[in-house]
Amino acid sequence: MGSSSIEKNLASEYYDAVIVGSGFSGLFMLDKLRSEGLKVTVFETGSDIGGTWHWNRYPGARVDTEFYVYQFTSPNLYEDFDYTERFPSRDEVLRYFRHLDEKLDLSKDIQFNTTVESAKFHPDDNKWLINCSNTQTNANSKVSAKYFILCTGSAWKLHVPKIPGLDKFKGTVYHTSRWEGEQNASQFGSKQIAVIGTGASGVQVVQELGHKLNTDGKLVVYQRTPNLALPMKQCLVQGSTNLPKKSDFPAIYKETRNNYAGIDYDSIPRNALDDNQEERRALYEKLWSKGGFPFWVGSYQDVLFNKDANATAYQFWAEKTRERIQDERKKDILAPLVPPHAFGTKRPSLEQNYYEVFNKDNVDVVDIRKDPILEITKNGIRTENGGETEFDVIVFATGFDGITGGILNIQIENGSGQSIQSKWGQGTSTQLGITCSGFSNMFFLYGPQAPTAFSNAPTCCEVQGEWLTRLIGKMEKENLKRVDASVEAENVWGEIVRGIWNSTLFPETGSWYDGANIPGKPREPLNYAGGIPSYAKALKECEENEYKGFIFQ
Repeated sequence: MGSSSIEKNLASEYYDAVIVGSGFSGLFMLDKLRSEGLKVTVFETGSDIGGTWHWNRYPGARVDTEFYVYQFTSPNLYEDFDYTERFPSRDEVLRYFRHLDEKLDLSKDIQFNTTVESAKFHPDDNKWLINCSNTQTNANSKVSAKYFILCTGSAWKLHVPKIPGLDKFKGTVYHTSRWEGEQNASQFGSKQIAVIGTGASGVQVVQELGHKLNTDGKLVVYQRTPNLALPMKQCLVQGSTNLPKKSDFPAIYKETRNNYAGIDYDSIPRNALDDNQEERRALYEKLWSKGGFPFWVGSYQDVLFNKDANATAYQFWAEKTRERIQDERKKDILAPLVPPHAFGTKRPSLEQNYYEVFNKDNVDVVDIRKDPILEITKNGIRTENGGETEFDVIVFATGFDGITGGILNIQIENGSGQSIQSKWGQGTSTQLGITCSGFSNMFFLYGPQAPTAFSNAPTCCEVQGEWLTRLIGKMEKENLKRVDASVEAENVWGEIVRGIWNSTLFPETGSWYDGANIPGKPREPLNYAGGIPSYAKALKECEENEYKGFIFQ
């Protein structure tokens, strides 16, 4: 008996499909593949479903997508569930996930507190051998599966910058994605708090902690790049006359498939400089008054392509934002007159009172481009020009090794002995943002070279998940054992992804969109920037052309 056969015989159980992760994409695939009659299990590191929303426990955690599109489109799932706010809190999102569980009976096929450590494809019988560990008992287990589906999402592997002295700090350290313990912002009211980072979680935790800060407390925000945040304009669903009703949902969901970001509005089909200054300002005022992302995603069609058009958007944003900040020094750090980058090429956050928080005397901001952090001491943080500032609490709002981090965190090896880390070591390559050549029967959703970060998560997961379910259905119906993407098709898709990316202003701005936030990570377009409609069209054309670019056995 060969060594691979011995290894496979150690597997405790066989599944048709193993899914990694129980966020939107993992749960969608679990439900779809079970409906096809497959034996499926999900491995989830956390103790409950919810994906990133299980982990993001920081005070103020909230969705920045409207409630009516931040859910699946099946009437069976939305008819008897109600969000209470236009932009739901984390608690509400988790309540929605519990609703999904109750309606679809999902948890029975999910193995919680279980981390997938490694996976290896065995070409002699076309099965994956998957090694897992229990996070509570450290017990190891092995299973085998025909299909290996990675639903690790865009934001799982957290990033903490390497700042000297972190291990010396005698206070409490948090990361917004692994917040342990007290989540009530009021309990931090009298603390001396540092927040490092001003991405989405940074904005939310700063405004929440800052709003509840007592006069004897202190909050200092260490900012590298200002977040060009937009007003959320939060409101309750009940009683609102401006929000859609459930009777509107079918039409809205049809529209989401036709719009770039998979939401219910799209860019305006004219250029910014086609309008005169008065017309342009009127449009910007209209978009601004709506709250949310219309000013970013629903603006002129060339704002993310043309520097002069983009400058008009930034100028309007800066004018609106600067008038909310009283202190001139803070104003120039938080909303500088000179753009730190093209507007919208780093993801704007939605805020409720973020800028007003800095009007408090005991809330400050440090521009670490001009005053870098040198070290963390036992009592606080020391910067180059400001010396040491003492803190009780340090919060890292420093984001993630995005898009690919969750996949690369698993030791995955194909049938030829090549690891995914080796394949993607110099740059990511995929076929249609859903699989990659050489890794038979392995797929990923809401991952690299798909619309992922430029789209509404449920929309993207449904578009990809429906297509993948049909591909697997074809294999099962025709008794096919294995599918691979061709190298040629993968190269073509890579050229498409890079071509669209390079036509925009995004390459001029380093961010987690292209891996620039992680030292040593290749700079490359990690997302397909062509939008949901063109992505869905590419999937459809592949399918209608007998899955061109795929090799079945």
